[in-house]
Amino acid sequence: MRRNKIALIGGGQIGGVLAQLISVRQLGDVVLFDIVEGLPQGKTLDIVEASRVDGFDAKVSGTNDYKDIQDSDIVIITAGLPRKPGMSRDDLLTVNAKIMKSVAENVKQYAPNAIVIVISNPLVAMVTLFQKVSGFPFNKVLGQAGVLDSSRFATFISWELGVSVKDVNAMVLGGHGDTMVPIVRYANVNGIPVMELLEKKYNDSSKAKEVMAAMVKRTKMAGGEVVELLKTGSAFYSPASSAIAMAESIIYDEKRILPTCAYLNGEFGVNGYYVGVPAVLGSSGVEKVMEFSLDAEEKAALDNSVNAVKGLVADMDRLGF
Repeated sequence: MRRNKIALIGGGQIGGVLAQLISVRQLGDVVLFDIVEGLPQGKTLDIVEASRVDGFDAKVSGTNDYKDIQDSDIVIITAGLPRKPGMSRDDLLTVNAKIMKSVAENVKQYAPNAIVIVISNPLVAMVTLFQKVSGFPFNKVLGQAGVLDSSRFATFISWELGVSVKDVNAMVLGGHGDTMVPIVRYANVNGIPVMELLEKKYNDSSKAKEVMAAMVKRTKMAGGEVVELLKTGSAFYSPASSAIAMAESIIYDEKRILPTCAYLNGEFGVNGYYVGVPAVLGSSGVEKVMEFSLDAEEKAALDNSVNAVKGLVADMDRLGF
């Protein structure tokens, strides 16, 4: 039986972890592409030399030639540069848009039937540009951010309450940045509202709100917190694991509801933009956006995030992409 073929575009930290996770979980054969000669070949050789230890038979290879991603079923894109000191937002957008344009053209040529998961930043702009250049159906082009942001939110809640993170349900909507929207009202531990548990813990509703506000703020700044600690890089384990959750739901047609950067056609009052929302992920990609009611405060926060998304897309258009 033919194994799934999964192409990873970008052989950096996230790409390397993705290749290892896909191999160990036996999700399919892996092709790791990067423009740097030797980098993807070295990383994949290192991974495959542990195949006896980790117990997998998947084919894992590195390449500098886009032809080797031919007929991939899933493509996960991490290619792009991180923002460096002195680099403006426009500088970052321009550099990464040029990279993404090339990636999209090559994926369109060699893997025209693939479902594509974009991790590259600025996320919304990169997802939008990939779809525009490739012409792929909107449901087959999606972005990873919400799974990661929601996991971070759930992690902070589990630490605060002293419970297993496996029992915490939390969701973050909107753009991947300072305007993201952690949905506090729906956060729960096996159905019990987190705010109720915080109020019981502190016996003080004001204190509970203060603690939750701090967790929301930390969630929004979590990526920057990792960057500050690492000094020379950004998060890579958690983004890779988050993309794997999305890929697994697609490969196994699990129909999981995961916060996904998906194209909206009127859902949540948004039309024609990619925004982080809960979506059903299955064998055809984004199969349904799960719209739900927001209160006035939540809706205002999401609208603010959507406005930031629109501004980012407008900046990309202004720069000629």
